[in-house]
Amino acid sequence: MAARGLSLDRRKDRPPGKTVQDSPQGTVRGAMTLESIGRIAVRACLDEDEVKNGVAEARRQGYAVVEGRVGSMELGKVVAAIETAAKRESLTTGRYREEHALYHAVLEGLCGVCRGNLALGSILRTVGLRFVVVRGPKGASDEEEGEWIAVALYGSIGAPVRGWEHEAIGLGINHI
Repeated sequence: MAARGLSLDRRKDRPPGKTVQDSPQGTVRGAMTLESIGRIAVRACLDEDEVKNGVAEARRQGYAVVEGRVGSMELGKVVAAIETAAKRESLTTGRYREEHALYHAVLEGLCGVCRGNLALGSILRTVGLRFVVVRGPKGASDEEEGEWIAVALYGSIGAPVRGWEHEAIGLGINHI
């Protein structure tokens, strides 16, 4: 996967990396905008260059973040890898509501990657995905709505032959 610059601030008169307040897109620090849990997850998943800065900023804003990679022809292995990473990094504590929210966010994200048909190996498809799981408030000013979990997936899907795959992205968000 090639990294892509995703800075929201395209004005030429502002040096890159400067803090901008009162932006219509939210609070901008560096090149990462942190106004919603889904946007944090997708941006961190898409741009590997921004991951370290963005994840650190998201954590400073009160979000818990886990990132990883998974590749398989089996849907169950993809789900298990994401759930295991979230458990290992203490994003979930083993309570049913948390596990259930994570499970549904993962399935919703996979629906985007698989174009609604949740099947891989049985129809001769394979995936190679980067994933980011984010837990926290739905938005920077939405703490009264409780905690949410977002799962962003980005990578390739296609026939198990090199060069026959294409890019795909999925996002799942669920309340805890």
